[in-house]
Amino acid sequence: MKKNLLPIEVIAAKLNLPDTLYERRSTISAKLSLDLLNTDLRSGRRGKLILVTATTPTVSGEGKTVTSIGLVQGLEKIGKSAIITSREPSLGPVFGMKGGAAGGGLSQIEPAEKINLHFHGDFHAITSAHNLLSALIDSHLFHGNDLDLDPSAVTWPRTLDMNDRALRNIIVSVTAPDKRQRDGSNRPAGFLITAASEIMAILALATGRADLRRRIARIIIAQNRKGEPVTAGDLRATGPMLALLSEALLPNLVQTTEGTPAMVHCGPFGNIAHGTSSVVSQQIGLRLADYVINETGFASDLGFEKYMDLVMPSSGIEPSAAVLVTTVQSVRNQGEGDLERGFANLEKHIAIVRGFHLPVIVAINRFPNDSEAELQILKEFCEGHGASFALSEAFAKGSEGAIALAHKLVEVIDANPHVEPRSTYSPEDSVTEKITKVARSIYGADAIELSDLARHNLARFERWGFGHLPVCIAKTQYSLSDNPKLMGAPTGWTLHVTDVALSAGAGFLVVISGAMMLMPGLPKASRALDIDVDDEGEIIGMS
Repeated sequence: MKKNLLPIEVIAAKLNLPDTLYERRSTISAKLSLDLLNTDLRSGRRGKLILVTATTPTVSGEGKTVTSIGLVQGLEKIGKSAIITSREPSLGPVFGMKGGAAGGGLSQIEPAEKINLHFHGDFHAITSAHNLLSALIDSHLFHGNDLDLDPSAVTWPRTLDMNDRALRNIIVSVTAPDKRQRDGSNRPAGFLITAASEIMAILALATGRADLRRRIARIIIAQNRKGEPVTAGDLRATGPMLALLSEALLPNLVQTTEGTPAMVHCGPFGNIAHGTSSVVSQQIGLRLADYVINETGFASDLGFEKYMDLVMPSSGIEPSAAVLVTTVQSVRNQGEGDLERGFANLEKHIAIVRGFHLPVIVAINRFPNDSEAELQILKEFCEGHGASFALSEAFAKGSEGAIALAHKLVEVIDANPHVEPRSTYSPEDSVTEKITKVARSIYGADAIELSDLARHNLARFERWGFGHLPVCIAKTQYSLSDNPKLMGAPTGWTLHVTDVALSAGAGFLVVISGAMMLMPGLPKASRALDIDVDDEGEIIGMS
């Protein structure tokens, strides 16, 4: 279906953007200049960042993206200057089970089909930069291995933005033309999906080109035979990787269904990475609008926690409030079919947000099959727990369906002008203390248990000088616990840490709980089978 979208110049004008600070990529999209980070267009005035999170989701999701888009449209509808900073979709979910990630109904970011596919090539640039480093490693091994890399300790994989389980485990061959064996010949390796690449996390966290350069240089690719870490900088890979990523670092300016300004940039997953849009897009957004709506991945125990404990300390960006999206289906699912039993999950997520000293607004996202009685029960629960709330019907009604939520958000922010958010742990805490604090205060666990492998790797990273880093805990999104089948708000359980990985460039330790899949596979009936192109070149079946 053809859509009547505003010219990108009109979107830029809403933000008072001079044409020297953005570069058109089409009639309806542009790349923003990093000069905006040092340009004052609003006499020193800065906007308010609002994080959008959710209760524990079902497999189909709870409409968090739709609610975020509807909210920014609702804010503009009531006369506020607003922009959304959203993640770029991965082709894995687009063609897999969940589908596109540009919203839906009357609350989409447009052009949705292009954003869900190739867009401005950012994912391709990230994939290429990641795989260039992989190729340089194997080339170095082939041509004499001057850095004395231990082939069995090469930790840098390859990446692809597609669900392809056949690539999880591969054998890399670097045999010489004369059939002599070289260092690294026939070594085991594998692929991960691009959204799980450390390059994706680095690009999302970088504050500019200089910071991006530093982060790339300190990526640890392997250890040498002396047991010392070897970096991308040691391999002289920084420059060519930066060249591939230079354009991808620029945020993308587009619009919502109703012509509200939107930035779409970077797409780290929320369960195995930190799960939010780029820091540069958020920094620029705060310089351009009074309200910046920023979605965080999955529920408050994942993307939201990672923002507060990872992104906020790293970037210095402090949110002013959080919107907690919930649905009848989410609460009922957490109650194993009983709506009221599922209230424990909603209550815990409200407590998680409040634990970071942020005001919370519960957005009750209405689905077509929800009854008035069920919605009333959710409203009464929020009232009984002193939580601000509003019904959201952004999918069906666009901005009109989000006006109540927009008014409630403005009301709560005006009533809390001096918010002082805090993190779960201190930088000085040990790694095990950091994990324990997140497990107890966020997840509701009693204790943590590290496997022998996790202890061994953690000891090695601490020996290398990385014991001070924050933790990015990778766990299931379907439960507050590390067991996807454990519903509600479980207590009295132990968080099992199976491994610890180092993302030195991104600046965190990845703490893996359970069997986290870094390269998903396609389901038996994938969304890919419904997607096509009509005779006029319009992509169909993606929403």
